[in-house]
Amino acid sequence: MGRKNTGGAEETGNTPGRMPLNAGDTGYGSVPGPGLTGSVGASESAPLLIPAEEPEPVRRWQPMSKEELEVAAGGPGWRRVRCYLVLLFWLAWVAMLATSIAIIVVSPRPVATQLKWWQKSVFYQIQPDLFTDKQSEKSEGIIALCEQIPYLKSLGIGALILEGLFDKGEPALNLTAAGGGVGTLPQIQHLVAESNKAGVKVVLDFCKVDLIGPQDEATNLSTTVRHGLRFWVQQGVAGFAICDTDAAYSEKTLLEWRGVLREFSSQEEERVIVVKQTKDTLPPLNNSTLVDVVVRSILPPSNQVLTAQEVADAIEKNLQTKEDIWPSWTIGGKVSPDLEKLLLVLMMTLPGSPAVQYDKDLDPRQNVSLKVSPPPGENNTPSDSHSDKEKKKKHLAVALFTSLSHSRAREEALLYGSFTFLPFNSSSNAVSSDFSSDSPPTPPLLAYLRSWGCVHFLIILNVGPESRVLDPAWDTKLPKAGVFVTSTGLDRLGTTALDSLELQPHEAIVIKLFEAGSYS
Repeated sequence: MGRKNTGGAEETGNTPGRMPLNAGDTGYGSVPGPGLTGSVGASESAPLLIPAEEPEPVRRWQPMSKEELEVAAGGPGWRRVRCYLVLLFWLAWVAMLATSIAIIVVSPRPVATQLKWWQKSVFYQIQPDLFTDKQSEKSEGIIALCEQIPYLKSLGIGALILEGLFDKGEPALNLTAAGGGVGTLPQIQHLVAESNKAGVKVVLDFCKVDLIGPQDEATNLSTTVRHGLRFWVQQGVAGFAICDTDAAYSEKTLLEWRGVLREFSSQEEERVIVVKQTKDTLPPLNNSTLVDVVVRSILPPSNQVLTAQEVADAIEKNLQTKEDIWPSWTIGGKVSPDLEKLLLVLMMTLPGSPAVQYDKDLDPRQNVSLKVSPPPGENNTPSDSHSDKEKKKKHLAVALFTSLSHSRAREEALLYGSFTFLPFNSSSNAVSSDFSSDSPPTPPLLAYLRSWGCVHFLIILNVGPESRVLDPAWDTKLPKAGVFVTSTGLDRLGTTALDSLELQPHEAIVIKLFEAGSYS
């Protein structure tokens, strides 16, 4: 019996050293499966190694087809983006426009003063008898001058100062009758009418004409003079000229003249009183508004031709003079023909109104007379050569005058721009090898600026007989380059750098300065 029980124990698995059949119930060696902690079947089904997750397949980029692009572009998302972009463009454009307008409004700019007609005009002082030959009658000068009015207008001349119509030094008993046999009253009236029709003003010159007379007859003559002034103003005369040495140059007389002119003056057709200054300084008046224009000479009066140094000194003195009354510049003294063009450039570019004296080079009749051929049988070579030189000279004179007058008319800086004298301190060495230490010193270069806003015109004058290299201590605020406007030789074209500029003897140059890379 005992053996059997032992065997039974072995069969039932209670024998030591053997694993019981129900070992799973005891919990030994069990591996719970995921999510089934402690469950019976988990120990058998749970994997011992957890495999890694497989990566998702990578989608390669492919361009959209035409059909897909059309579908996407018409979608609401793209429509919204396009609307935002268009709105952003217009907002940016409006902002830039508003900023530009604000900059223009806020930035300081020069204010142009309304100029009178005499402040914009070029005066031409002329005697009608200069248009006649010695064998012809003086009255023909008026007729010849009438024929030249359109030509003078084309040159840029805006006003004529008619000289020599009345006898100088004699009492003006009748201002309605011309003296000296220059022309009859109807001829002068016709000249004034033709000038006004062409847009050229006429100023009658009473300089050195006795308009006051003896003191005991002053009352009667004053009435006569007043009647004569009214007569000529009614004929269309734009003003009258007297000298500072005349008895009429007094505050009492000028007040009477101003009263007469005011009766016939309007805003469009204002009459003027011109005073020719013959002294170094103009005699002062308590009321400076009685005089509109003062004709001043750039050079001092002289019976001999002035030297280059004297001309340079006179120019520099006038450049540093401040004028209270509107000036009108004329040459005045005698100079060599080489300096005439330089002084013309100076007059045309200074603040004020140029008053040019009669120049035979500007007379078209002189050009016609050069075309007359010499008698047959004579050697034509020398005369033809001289004639060609004279033709070229006259042609250049007309071209220079026209260039200066037209530039002055269209450029604001030359009309009412500010004036700045530039002291070069320039004793720049002459380029010519003939210059020696024993020779007199060469006049320095003279220069000045006419400025309006950001536009600058530089005028440089080489009065001396030697070539000069421009080497100034240039203002750092000014541009270093420019474009040629005109020159005395009319042979300067295009742009130039001021550091490499060389001036020829007796040459004047007008340059419009601009910033590098622009032509403003």
